[in-house]
Amino acid sequence: MNKVTVVSTLMRVVLGILFLAHGISKLNMGLVNVEAWFSSLGIPGGVAYFVAALEIVGGIMLIVGLFTRYVSALFAIMLTGAIFTAKLSTGLLGNNQMAGYELDLILIITSMYMFVADRSPLSVDHALFGRRSAKK
Repeated sequence: MNKVTVVSTLMRVVLGILFLAHGISKLNMGLVNVEAWFSSLGIPGGVAYFVAALEIVGGIMLIVGLFTRYVSALFAIMLTGAIFTAKLSTGLLGNNQMAGYELDLILIITSMYMFVADRSPLSVDHALFGRRSAKK
């Protein structure tokens, strides 16, 4: 196993842990409260349930490396939507009331990398589907 494989695996697992933590945080806040917060931002409240489910289930899937490409693509799309609907007006670094979108940009780029990277030998994807070359 080479250094790139080790770092890619660490990136995938940490990305999964971060999304899982965000999903659990939404559950702890209460999805009704998250729905109300989304509605206050002009985002349909029902999206809160989809986002929480994606963060929890998708986070777990990334941790184990299952359907990494698809989950990563969904996370990149979700975060892009979050920037344009909720965070763009706060600026890159945010304001006194809300965080900016700097973390979202890092998570988008990491998700995009996971979308194009080779399957890690330490993943369910590799066990089920074998190695695939990164798209150039």
